[in-house]
Amino acid sequence: MSQAGINRIWAQALLETLAENGVKHICIAPGSRSTPLSLEALELAEQHGFTLHTHFDERGLAFLALGLAKASREKAAADKQQAVERVAIIVTSGTAVANLLPAVAETGLTGESLVLLTADRPENLIGVGANQAIQQQGIFSSHVVTSVHLPSPSIDTPLADSLLEIQSALALQASQTGSLHINCPYPEPLYLQSEQQKLQYLPYLQQARCQAKSQVQAQCHNKHTIQSALNAEVSNQRQQALLNQIGDKKGVVIVGKMPLKQAQLVRQFAEQLGWPVLCDPQSGISSGWAHYDLWLQNDGYQKQLSAADCILQFGARLVSKRLGFWIKSMANHETCPYWLFDPAASILNPDHLPQLRTVSSIEASLGLLQVAINDQTQNTQHWGDDLQQASSVVGKAAQNVINQSTAVNQPAALNQAMVLKPQAALTECQLAEQLPALLAALGSGDLFIGNSLIVRLVDMLSAIPDTSVYTNRGASGIDGLIATTAGVQREKQQAMLTLIGDTSLLYDLNSLSLLTCVPKPHVVLVSNNDGGAIFDLLPVPDAQKQTLYQMPHGYQFEFAAKQFGLDYLQPALLTQCLQGITDYVQRFEQGETNTALVVEVITPPEQASTQIQTILQAVKVHVV
Repeated sequence: MSQAGINRIWAQALLETLAENGVKHICIAPGSRSTPLSLEALELAEQHGFTLHTHFDERGLAFLALGLAKASREKAAADKQQAVERVAIIVTSGTAVANLLPAVAETGLTGESLVLLTADRPENLIGVGANQAIQQQGIFSSHVVTSVHLPSPSIDTPLADSLLEIQSALALQASQTGSLHINCPYPEPLYLQSEQQKLQYLPYLQQARCQAKSQVQAQCHNKHTIQSALNAEVSNQRQQALLNQIGDKKGVVIVGKMPLKQAQLVRQFAEQLGWPVLCDPQSGISSGWAHYDLWLQNDGYQKQLSAADCILQFGARLVSKRLGFWIKSMANHETCPYWLFDPAASILNPDHLPQLRTVSSIEASLGLLQVAINDQTQNTQHWGDDLQQASSVVGKAAQNVINQSTAVNQPAALNQAMVLKPQAALTECQLAEQLPALLAALGSGDLFIGNSLIVRLVDMLSAIPDTSVYTNRGASGIDGLIATTAGVQREKQQAMLTLIGDTSLLYDLNSLSLLTCVPKPHVVLVSNNDGGAIFDLLPVPDAQKQTLYQMPHGYQFEFAAKQFGLDYLQPALLTQCLQGITDYVQRFEQGETNTALVVEVITPPEQASTQIQTILQAVKVHVV
């Protein structure tokens, strides 16, 4: 038996099965043990339409795959496709596998479908001191939907049984979403000496395919029939429950994390009802009730919103803690039903609230509500329109503080005339508040928002113009953000603005190599406040704030950009920032550059927290 040949046959069967189940992107890291998978992926790429991506860093590679999966899932939702959009990853054995865990943990919470193809040593080399051999079975624990440990390829081992096991795992992944781990132990030799070593096993491959396919089709037919009947019954029950509980109530619509087109549908639905609509930045939209994270801290405005007696939330994982506190205060009253509509089957109730949950697509949920509510909300239309004044007043107050050249120590009245100083130094808060202008300078494109302080500033201060927004807000880590945004852009093929903090960029510096050649303009706007400035907003001990929390580093990113061949700009003023982005886009479109632009904004560490605290003081004392 030619071991190298049978290894390749098993790899071919596995990859062809993935192609039949929606895999279009394969991300590959270097390695010898993964040779059967890597070479077979290359050989099958044209026939099956695979797009191959490579990266030397497995951790960054996994986040690249995560970004591809995020964008693929959004496109599938926009096209109303039912098929799962999967992205495969191929890595060698050992710590290469362990490096996938951070991205896999994110998918376990946010539901992107990765397929992890991890090469391994054969069973007899595990636990006996062999090189680059670790225990890979179960390495991802509960962070994956399921795991499959394949036997080592052999002519005496039924390939059809393994294909059936893979198909079963893929079906489970489709029903639950999240990552799937397939561990592939390949004995040596790994490299073909001639093509005939593989070709001699093609009849064996064809026979295994036929055996597996006939059994899979029978299983899928029975499952589909049962699931269709179940969905119809649940739909009718939900309609009646909504009809009985919502009726003529004064409601609030909350738009959480979801694709842009779905968010626009939810906003349109809220406008038909005439209810206030509060839009999380991850929805990519805004409304007349923007800046709620600020105005909810005013007792008068919060009291007005609390006149609601119904909450309809679409999408989960809200950024705003203030909004979360308000939902908690309302949902604990029996008179205010709290509905959550989200396609994820996982539990999305961190405060353990009384919650009415519908697991379905946003479109299906809206259709259900349209039937249930019909014309019964005419008496409650526009009940919360006065709160739009809160958004306007608070927004102007924020502009007033942000555009002053120095930090303000005393709260100004919210109705004070705005002091506009266009030559004031660029600040973090200004980046968030001027996000629409930054997107306009880029032209049309998508937005990726990093974690920690920057996403909270956007939540407080920005009114996002309708834009596709991407985040990693499952585990909310600061690792892998550059790689994720690179993956999103590769799938979307659109211009991209990435907002990120300095510590996040340091964490993922290797991934700047993924932006050396980009399909469309890509601006990485890094706010450098010299460490973790978010801890200025948290009650950490002052004596240990710098050493244990903020960890100032003193680094700047000009030479990091140069190392990876990226364009670089360090503007001091907003006008310089906007003009620099405009000039970069023009040079890109003229073919003068094909790389990303790093825009680094240097800000004093405590400036953002001082400005936010000043704004909040003014908001809290304002008399409604």
